[in-house]
Amino acid sequence: MNMDQMDMNDDGTMGGMPPTAPRNDSMGMDMDMDMGMDMKMTHMTFYWGKNTWILFQGWPGSNTGMYILALIFVFLLALIMEWLAYSNPTPTKSNRIQRTMIHTLRVVFSYLVMLSVMSFNIGVFVMAIAGHAVGFFVFRVLKKSSEKDSDMSSMAC
Repeated sequence: MNMDQMDMNDDGTMGGMPPTAPRNDSMGMDMDMDMGMDMKMTHMTFYWGKNTWILFQGWPGSNTGMYILALIFVFLLALIMEWLAYSNPTPTKSNRIQRTMIHTLRVVFSYLVMLSVMSFNIGVFVMAIAGHAVGFFVFRVLKKSSEKDSDMSSMAC
């Protein structure tokens, strides 16, 4: 097969590639290479478009409304991650379980955001960055400035 025939289609599949032929293995069972699964190639570079899969096979698919919902979902995941990072209470003996649960949720949301960004969709990437930025601004910058305003320590010697 010539390399000119191996172009990536819009749906993520490789164009010009013939399906694999069934083969016999040593046990006499007929199996093809994809074992009956519909294999799709994932993007390995950033791309812009609503036809993508984020976190789950087929979601959001090619539906514009579901794509917008997926973008909002990724934004909220990143925002909640920043909130959980800020809301980590001061360590004491009595709140070990609470701190452990907050840390666990932060790790879960971190991995979900990371896996979402690995779809290489620019919209998902931008929404993840925006969620982190808004979360940092709301939970760190604004909260710190309001604490300083109420504190009003004197700058004089």
